[in-house]
Amino acid sequence: MLKIIRKADIVLFVLLLLLGVGLALPSFIKGTSAPENATVEITVAGELFGSYPLNKDTEIDVSANGHLNKVIIKDEQVQMIEASCHNQLCIKQGTISKANQQIICLPNRVVVRIVSDQGGDVDVISG
Repeated sequence: MLKIIRKADIVLFVLLLLLGVGLALPSFIKGTSAPENATVEITVAGELFGSYPLNKDTEIDVSANGHLNKVIIKDEQVQMIEASCHNQLCIKQGTISKANQQIICLPNRVVVRIVSDQGGDVDVISG
């Protein structure tokens, strides 16, 4: 059987497309800047290594248990640029800039996390 696309099908498709774009647009427009009071917390093996303001450019050498990780805070973004681990996955994670985002180096047991009183993006809502 031959099916014919009608004008109503095209109108319905366009309306659904516009609805989808309209619902997704606020997440694209929303600013990506971190809250003013955001800090970067670095923990090694579950113990706090240091806490640094996100709005101040800093270079931190995390040296513990014979391992070295280098973290850079620049332009309100955090990145791990050097690590003594073998897989380098922590470096490949790239930069983070929002509350509750984190970079983890499992072999060296280093966690770099952005913390803020204002919270971050909601991952899950449960009732």
